[in-house]
Amino acid sequence: MTGDTLKLIALVLPLGLDTFGVALALGIAGLPPGGRIHLALLFAGFETAMPLVGVALGAPLGNALGSAAEYIASALLIVLGLYMVLANENGGEGDRLLAMTQGGLLGAIALGVSISLDELAIGFSAGLLRVPLVPLVVAIGVQAFVVTLVGVRLGSRAGERLRESAEQVAGAALITLGGTLLVLRLTS
Repeated sequence: MTGDTLKLIALVLPLGLDTFGVALALGIAGLPPGGRIHLALLFAGFETAMPLVGVALGAPLGNALGSAAEYIASALLIVLGLYMVLANENGGEGDRLLAMTQGGLLGAIALGVSISLDELAIGFSAGLLRVPLVPLVVAIGVQAFVVTLVGVRLGSRAGERLRESAEQVAGAALITLGGTLLVLRLTS
């Protein structure tokens, strides 16, 4: 595997875990089976678009900053991971998200934006790291669609604890990725 492929996998995997956690919350809250495909398409669309915005901002900045861009990208990944690990979610998260799915177009947009802000940060970091764009957005879109369907299905049968665990693992993975990139940069 090439370095770009490993970076791509390392960037996409935590996003899948985070999306999985949100989908679990919606399944726990009782998202009807008929809404699963719509939700998966919504998540995949927003999660595919946000990295494009992030890369559009991060790539020019990465070119301007040169080698310092990798340090900044590493720091951003660590901060995002810490946020995900330390965020104190209340027990009614699934109910809040479910209400957004029933809020028409504005609710759908609000839900889409709320679940894809980490993809914006990943896109920004990917732009700084100069990760190839097309494989990144395709991988993010596919994982978002699949893990949403799986997460909602399992969430209808699982508990809140599983959702929180998925978000904690996603945060830890981003911290590990940022730390690894930082160590590799410092030792090269």
